[in-house]
Amino acid sequence: MPQGVVWWTPAEIAIRNKEDDLWVSFLGKVYNLTALAQKYDGDVLLKPIVECAGTDISHWFNPETGEVRTHIDPVTGCVVAYTPKGRFLHIPPPVPRTDWSSDVGVPWWKDMSYCIGNLTSKTRALRVVNILSSQEQLIEVCTEESMNEIQKRYMTYNSHARSYTWKFNGKVLGMEKTLDENGVPDESEQFYNLSIDDTNEVCISEVQVYYNDDLTEG
Repeated sequence: MPQGVVWWTPAEIAIRNKEDDLWVSFLGKVYNLTALAQKYDGDVLLKPIVECAGTDISHWFNPETGEVRTHIDPVTGCVVAYTPKGRFLHIPPPVPRTDWSSDVGVPWWKDMSYCIGNLTSKTRALRVVNILSSQEQLIEVCTEESMNEIQKRYMTYNSHARSYTWKFNGKVLGMEKTLDENGVPDESEQFYNLSIDDTNEVCISEVQVYYNDDLTEG
């Protein structure tokens, strides 16, 4: 797993759905466009982007080129950008106009300064049981995340999470490895095939955290 890669869930993107906190995902990447929205505040071409805040807009782009999709304009017969929500920032007008400058620099969808990480290919639920306090937390994680990254998520509930050892079925988990690499099964697909709701408790894998001063055998 490449180091330094940040993974995001669709749920984390969905809550950033306002002009002053504007995230989108497309073609497997996640972009924080809040600064873009501030820069173009009041511009009518910002509206389609704001309307899609918090969602995946991969359908706007050609996955092979990373550019905005195009189609043949039925009126002019010209190749123009495909903009299902209306023309947006850095898209040229369908016909030449004196008030449009083609020198926009790097269009926002190619500007990697807005990119903040990758969109997970799959999320999974994980139950974390604190053996010391007997508290349980259900968290959503990305399948690509290492245990170190999952531990960071768990710190929302336990700020001392780094003082704990993580185990599954009594086996200490490798913190540089993913759940799959550690042999923690994701059985959601099997339960789905059996028509069992994968949010059912029985479908969710459980790991235990042991305080390092009290590593009770588990």
